[in-house]
Amino acid sequence: MIHETAVSTVASASREIRDFILSQPELLARQSYKWHLYPAGVIAACVADMDFRVAPEVQSVIQYGLEKSDYVYPLRDGRRADRAVAAAFAARMKHGFNWDVDPAQVLVVADLVQATYASILAFSEPGDGVVLQVPNYPPFREALEVTGRQLIPLEMEWTDEGYVFDLEKLEDRVDERTKLFILCNPQNPTGRVFTRAELERVAAFAERHDLIVVSDEIHSDLIHPGATHLPFATLSPAAASRAITLNSASKSFNIAGLRCGLVHFGTEALMQRFHARIPIRLTGSVNNVGIDATVAAWTDGQAWLDAVRVHLLTMRDYVAGILRDEIPEIRFHVPEATYLLWMDCSDLNLDGSASSFFLKQARIGFSAGETFHPDAMNFARMNFATSRPILNEILERMITAVRSLRR
Repeated sequence: MIHETAVSTVASASREIRDFILSQPELLARQSYKWHLYPAGVIAACVADMDFRVAPEVQSVIQYGLEKSDYVYPLRDGRRADRAVAAAFAARMKHGFNWDVDPAQVLVVADLVQATYASILAFSEPGDGVVLQVPNYPPFREALEVTGRQLIPLEMEWTDEGYVFDLEKLEDRVDERTKLFILCNPQNPTGRVFTRAELERVAAFAERHDLIVVSDEIHSDLIHPGATHLPFATLSPAAASRAITLNSASKSFNIAGLRCGLVHFGTEALMQRFHARIPIRLTGSVNNVGIDATVAAWTDGQAWLDAVRVHLLTMRDYVAGILRDEIPEIRFHVPEATYLLWMDCSDLNLDGSASSFFLKQARIGFSAGETFHPDAMNFARMNFATSRPILNEILERMITAVRSLRR
């Protein structure tokens, strides 16, 4: 059984968000990709959704729009509705990171994967090289394959202190046809939050090789104590001149299905270069609900997010403690951000992939490591943004499966 002392600690620390946590029957009653991806009886710990109700402030603005049947072409305060998102983003960046964002340099989009594709198309040609951290969020690799770009992998390497990267190893692989550097910070799936020194090395490398840096910062609101998020564009005017920042309230406020994100261009000249290749009509328009939910989240949802972050921190430390005690064969670094744990199961000596083992033997649906890196079959990614009872069941099933394997 899971240690009762650990359970009591989790229960105490999680009490603040008890009204937001969804039970497994409630989760199964919703039309969730995460919870209906696998057959009945499988516990979902994969897709990056949290098993929580949204912030009351977000739910309230959505409900208001439904009651008013407000499905028309939108304006907000006499302006295009997407400008409300740009203004909310600018205010949040100023308050949270002392970053002066010009809302005029913000493009609101429905999807950050769409923004990634558009950036690749805008600043490179088929056959050009793109530096990408690996393991990586799977749609990044897909975007390079679909658009015919050449992947230049920057390996996230295990050390005793955490995952790190070595840019010197790329010096002989980058040439005049290398155009982009896709940075994910906080990094998915390793959970690293890069330091100023690390980011400055990226900026110097990008300047040396004249690269555009596409910085996906979607998890920047989910930083755990001890780490500090630094937007890439704030490093220096030189870094900003080549920085395209992707962000959204979707991960931190659990509203991915409402389809609202944004692209920030570090300079007006960079934005003009983008639109010279990608007409604004191609990036589409965001719907009313996504706009209002995003503005409400960033403007009024901080109390909810604070409670969620306390819960996530407790769940993170709880999972880490149980795995270290009960399944020491699984190696991991405690993530500095996100609600995702990147697990190295190599020492279990499995015949197949780690995700397949846990799906078949434990009836748990983790994200498969090989979707993040073709050579990562021994890895799996756990989503721990759930309730204590569900997390306890996940851990119990893992322990039972590994004990059977040992025998």
